[in-house]
Parts: sequence; C-alpha cells; structure tokens
Amino acid sequence: MTHSTRVRCRLLGKITFTCLMLLLGGSFAAAAEPEWKIGLAQIKITPEQPVQMAGYASRTKPFEKVAADLFAKAMVLEDRDGHRAVIVTSDLLGFPADVAEPICERLQKKIGLKREQILLNSAHTHAGPLLSLSAPAKDDPNSGEALRTVEYTHKLQDKVVEVVVQATEHLEPAWLSWGGGVIDFVMNRREFTADGVILGNNPRGLADRSVPVLRVDSADGKPLAVLFGCACHNTTLGPDNMQISGDYAGFAQAYVQEKYPKAQAMLMLGCAGDANPYPRGTMELARKHGTALGEEVCRVLETKLKPVGGPLKIAFARVDLPLTTSLSRDELEKLAANKRDIRSFCATKMVALLDKGEKLPTHYTCPQTVWQFGNDLTLVGLSGEVVVDYVPLLEKALGPNKLWLAAYCNDVFGYLPSVRVIAEGGYETRGLYSGGAGYFGAKAEEVLVRKVRDLAKEAGRKLPE
Repeated sequence: MTHSTRVRCRLLGKITFTCLMLLLGGSFAAAAEPEWKIGLAQIKITPEQPVQMAGYASRTKPFEKVAADLFAKAMVLEDRDGHRAVIVTSDLLGFPADVAEPICERLQKKIGLKREQILLNSAHTHAGPLLSLSAPAKDDPNSGEALRTVEYTHKLQDKVVEVVVQATEHLEPAWLSWGGGVIDFVMNRREFTADGVILGNNPRGLADRSVPVLRVDSADGKPLAVLFGCACHNTTLGPDNMQISGDYAGFAQAYVQEKYPKAQAMLMLGCAGDANPYPRGTMELARKHGTALGEEVCRVLETKLKPVGGPLKIAFARVDLPLTTSLSRDELEKLAANKRDIRSFCATKMVALLDKGEKLPTHYTCPQTVWQFGNDLTLVGLSGEVVVDYVPLLEKALGPNKLWLAAYCNDVFGYLPSVRVIAEGGYETRGLYSGGAGYFGAKAEEVLVRKVRDLAKEAGRKLPE
C-alpha cells in the first residue's frame, strides 16, 4: 500500500467515524428528551362521618373504625403531540354510572378533557363506604344514615374532580416503561358442588395471576409513580369486618410507597369478577397479601423494563350489551320470591318495572375504552365486574403481547359473565345491581369481544389475522 493510499484510508476512516458519531449523537440527543409529560396528585377520601359500608348486604350499620385511610389518585399523561388523558384510581367498591358521569362532565367543563380522555378505576374494596345519590324515603327509619351516604358521595365527586385538576396543573417531563410479574394468592372462587356452583375455592379454576407494572420516571431517572394491576377481588376482609381500609390493594400501594417514598403508587383492578384472595378473612391476611403484591411490584421495578413511547391514541365507545328477554313474568316472580337465589334482587326490580307498565330493557349500555401507547402497550379498560374468561378471549382477539386488561372502569354496574359462566350458573349471574334491571344474555360475550377488537384496531393496535 502506497503512502497516498494509506492517507486516503485514514481520512476515509475519520470521516466515517465522525459521521457515525454524529448519527448516534443525534439519536442519543433525541432519546435524552422525555417523550411524556406526567401530572400526579392524590387526595384522601376516608369518610369523616359514620356511613354504611359497601360490598356486603348483610352489613346494616355504619363502620366502627378506620384501620387505614382511603385515597383517590390521578395520573395525567400527555404525549409529544399534546394528546392528554387521565387515569383515576380509588379505594372504592366502584363508580356506578350515576356517580361517574357527573364527574366526567365537570372535568370536561373545568379543564377541557373529553369523555374518552378520562378513565375511572376502583380497587373494589369491600371495606370502604357505600356510594349513593338516592335520597331516602321520608318514612325510612335509617334516613339519617342514608343522607350521610348521599353527602359523602357528593363530597367524593368534588374530591375526584379536585385531584384531577391538581394533577393537570403540575405536569413534568417523564419516561414510561413497563413489565410484569406474578402473584400467587389469586384463587378462582367458583366452587362446583352437588348443589351447583357456590362461592368457595376452585384451585383448578382459571385465574389471572399476572401483575402488570408501569413505571414513571422523571427526566433524570428518579421514580415518580408506579401503576400496577391485580386481577383479584379486593375481599380478604369479609362481612364481619367493620373497619375502613383499602384491603390488600390499599396495603400493597402503601408498601410500594414506603419503598419508593417519592413515588405515587396506584392500582388498577383487572378481570377479577370470579377470583378471591386465598386465604381470606382477617386484617392480618389483608396486610399479608398486600405486602406480597407490593414486594412483587418492587421486584419488577428493579428488572429491565420495556420503554413505552407515544403517541397516545384512545378509542372509546358506549356498547349495548344484550340482556336476556326469555324470562316470563311468572318466572321472574318465582325468582323474586326465592330470597335464597342470588338472582332474586334483580328479579324483584324487573317485576317492579312490569308493575309500572314499563317494558323490560333489552340491553345495558356501558363505556369501553382502549388506550394505545405507540407500538409498545395497549391498555383495555372494561366496565363492570368482568370474569376471568374474558382474559383468554381478548388475548385471542387482540393478541396476547403488550396487552394490559383492566376492569372495574368507568361504570361498575354488576358482573359481566361469560357464556360458560351463564350456562353453569352461580353468583356471577346475579344480574345488574345498579343502573338498571336485567340479566346478561349469552350474546353479550360476542358483542363485547368484537367491540373491543374494533376499538383496538381504531386505536392503532396491530391485530392477529
């Protein structure tokens, strides 16, 4: 090789290296700019006066003590294009439509969020306050308690609006990343006996034990928030409990915040309609399950997580889920009279509608939503107490990867059973307990899965053929 050739080679090498570094430097510079802005806030929603507790009809008197405070927490997300949305989590049994929709309407007027940009989720604690906006009858002997419940519900609505506004006012650059873990206390509760399906323990039954985890870091890499999921009824504590708490979900959030003191921990419940904690029954067990879940979340946070980019695209729809229309008045009256049948409560409401000369509803309309985070993550927000069968159904419809399934979102109207659960019977076929009267028909499964698939496609998720 001649001297001039060696000079040309060295010059070419320097140019190539310089160009490569400029290219890499440009990508590093771009990567060093956080893609998201995040706003966070939380507010205490513990009742200040004795009110009736939610979740177990056998409890007929107000709570006696506060074992742990309850919170509503907000996370406002904004991508580079200014697309904004908010997730609210809460230590409540659930937001029925008549409580949730006025909150959303107020947020639309106050800060300009559209309905589809708001997702309200509850941890379904059975150790929290009852929500109701229904004024008691004048001759109701418990009218004082009922009025306190209405007063609490109005104050709760105010606080949820307040916490979202606070979160919106404090946006800062942030990174998102996500991963997943597993928890072992989730037990299918549909126990098969000679007398039918009862609420019990079914170790061989399907259960979703996954723990999705979303980590939110500041621009300099410090944890700001942790959003995580669990698909288990928040019912470690039974009907004999008269103490306010967030049950295992509340204790799990407290554990994560203790380990990450500057981060806001938030829990979204998954398809937990037919799953209970195992074992259950004491405050000690609630704390134990909460600690176990919190430990798993913290373990996942220290693993190599996958980055979550934008843009954020949301598809939202109100879906008409079919109700059964095959029951005659005589059949409904027999169901209503049999107080040992879990379907009695709904049948009583249906007979009352017929007595008024009204037609029975043929469907129940409820919101469903899909949030698409770039090509990195799909969050599905389902209304109601969704049974676990919808996990494999939606995994098949949408593809199983980069998928987070949440239920108890926006409207907790009752259980949403699958075709299988409807055929087998049991507690989850009890019908609507708020917002209407009726039992879901077998066609509801197909309607929901098809609509969620359509929403996922609209939001930009790549679907399986």
